[in-house]
Amino acid sequence: MILSLDVGNSQIFGGVFDGEELKLRFRHSTLTTSSSDQFGLFLRSVLRENDVNPDNISQIAICSVVPALLYSLRSACIKYFDITPFTLGPGVKTGLKIAYKNPTEVGADRIANAIAARHLYPDENVIIVDFGTATTFCTVTKDKTYQGGVIIAGLNVSMKALEERTAKLPSVEIVRPESVLGRTTVSSIQSGLYYAHLFAVKGIIQKIAEENLEGEAPVVIGTGGFANLFENEHVFKTIEPNLVLQGLNLALRINQ
Repeated sequence: MILSLDVGNSQIFGGVFDGEELKLRFRHSTLTTSSSDQFGLFLRSVLRENDVNPDNISQIAICSVVPALLYSLRSACIKYFDITPFTLGPGVKTGLKIAYKNPTEVGADRIANAIAARHLYPDENVIIVDFGTATTFCTVTKDKTYQGGVIIAGLNVSMKALEERTAKLPSVEIVRPESVLGRTTVSSIQSGLYYAHLFAVKGIIQKIAEENLEGEAPVVIGTGGFANLFENEHVFKTIEPNLVLQGLNLALRINQ
């Protein structure tokens, strides 16, 4: 079995693969002060509580956008699993041509998403929209070129900015509003968060296709925590909540 860990700014998203099958998913808050023992005990505990024997883990793969956690997480894998983990980062094989001016700047999670997208749609131009702490857009072409991307503030970040930078606006639950016009302060904020993000997503996808894909309609994949919020807006061909884990698992295979 393979343990895959995507370390994001807000959460660690983990999964266990048994061959092609993703048997388990879990999340853990990203705490940069966590020690290797805290990570190790958590990982073994969450596996046991979900009927996965930690001793059956044969490989571990990590992608991280939080460099401060990598040392502790690697140490936890070695101490508690006796496994030196594979880390997706500069110098590893991806099967992609990275068109960034500095390829090392591309987040490992975005590369993992791109690897999985190429695997799912090998003959299509693909745009991946990942709704995390930031909402990111990545474009991968038919010839396996990672063209680049767009980064905007995520829904939670936008909501917290309103809460922290205004005197009277509260924190709200992020939901799809019943109508664009809110009748309360809370519903007005919810509407603004939702529709600002929706039209930003639609507009950016359209602009990427015009400028980089010669207007050809791409396959658009949604992933990340808030992707399902927009599932009825006819933006995505598919929503793949496990895209980053699938890509990380594929990256491990490519590098074996």
